[in-house]
Amino acid sequence: MAKAITRTKWVIDSDHSTISFAVKYLMLASVRGMINKVSGAVYFDPPDVVNLDVEVEMDASGITTGISKRDEHLRGADFFDVSRYPRITFKSAKAESLGGRRLRLTGDLSLHGVTRQVIIEGEYSGPVKLPESMGGETSLGFTGSTVINREDYGMKWGITPMEGGLVADREVLITLDIETDLAG
Repeated sequence: MAKAITRTKWVIDSDHSTISFAVKYLMLASVRGMINKVSGAVYFDPPDVVNLDVEVEMDASGITTGISKRDEHLRGADFFDVSRYPRITFKSAKAESLGGRRLRLTGDLSLHGVTRQVIIEGEYSGPVKLPESMGGETSLGFTGSTVINREDYGMKWGITPMEGGLVADREVLITLDIETDLAG
């Protein structure tokens, strides 16, 4: 009989965590944005990377690029369709050590009503015990990235070819910057 794995729960600190993205517009320059409404948990006992589990939920209405007209378009039916698909989730299925603090997570990304497997490569930092003047929590950090094809998730606006490329590229770089606090 397999022994149950007991791991420490770390809660995502939504005040210090963001999921950002970059996509080429007119094939000239990258438009960048982020989702800053992030929650979830990480189950992890450093340095035991292979037993790490991650559950992240993002509120799609929290998308921001700094341009309100663009943000409204991204929240609409051409892209995230927030009224129909208000949540974006990632749930890990497998974790691998890449040496030191580097890791690879394989898991399911659910976005715009579609769930597909993605691979995120990154690293962890910490744990760090904060001074009492800063709350005294013990925290871990995680940074990682992946590239998705937005067409795989049904986001096809701007795919029409134009001279020199597409209005908005198919490939989207997603970067996670997550701070977690030891669950108490």
